[in-house]
Amino acid sequence: MNRPVALVTGARRGIGRAICVALAGTGYDVLGCDVEREGAAETQAAVESAGGFFAFRLANLAETHAIPPLVDWAWGVRGGLEAVVNNAGVGAMVRGDALAMTPESWDRAMAVNTRAPFFVTQEVAKRMVAKGAPMRGPRGAVFISSANATIASPERTEYSASKAAVSMVARCLAFRLAEDGIPIFEIRPGIIRTDMTAPVAERYSARIAEGITPIRRWGEPEDVAKAIAGLLTGAIPFSTGDAFHIDGGLHMHRL
Repeated sequence: MNRPVALVTGARRGIGRAICVALAGTGYDVLGCDVEREGAAETQAAVESAGGFFAFRLANLAETHAIPPLVDWAWGVRGGLEAVVNNAGVGAMVRGDALAMTPESWDRAMAVNTRAPFFVTQEVAKRMVAKGAPMRGPRGAVFISSANATIASPERTEYSASKAAVSMVARCLAFRLAEDGIPIFEIRPGIIRTDMTAPVAERYSARIAEGITPIRRWGEPEDVAKAIAGLLTGAIPFSTGDAFHIDGGLHMHRL
């Protein structure tokens, strides 16, 4: 019970699962949530193999009213939280012409990718700063945005806009929580091999081979997870509000 505890959203597969396993390997117990249960048992087995405790809860973070009960549950399982990783996210409902995008797709992206991470972190932070809150290790919060926080993808305007918005959310909370000793980090993944990128894998593989990234390979979920585990365990203690690019150099412009 003396291990620090992290809440990871979107924990049942892909990057979320890799984050859970990496945190367990660095000494965390992990609580996960997702909108579906499929894959959660595999995440639990992987976390336990890495030496950590894992518990899971269903939660649809697009519904704001679901967030306080989720955080109440997470806080109660192991007697507090030291970290939260806002990993849950959705893409565009349909990639295509921005002039054909629907309000439903816009609202969905903003609800899951921007609004939910803010209110999840707000609920966790309110408890962290309360008198008597446990502190079994370094505290921190991570927002996973995207290379699209700064690189436009016109065929998924709503996704790009939601990721740019959550980048600003991270910076605003970094100012608010610095005095409480809670650093905020933003992770900007690039082209990562996940279920979300599977439909366009052939296109991205060709662009990687052509040199769209200086490091000519796909990013893996473990690349993102290792960065987060290092940040939350205090590897860069004099930092808050920073955005870390885990993208093989995709963000760099070359003339």
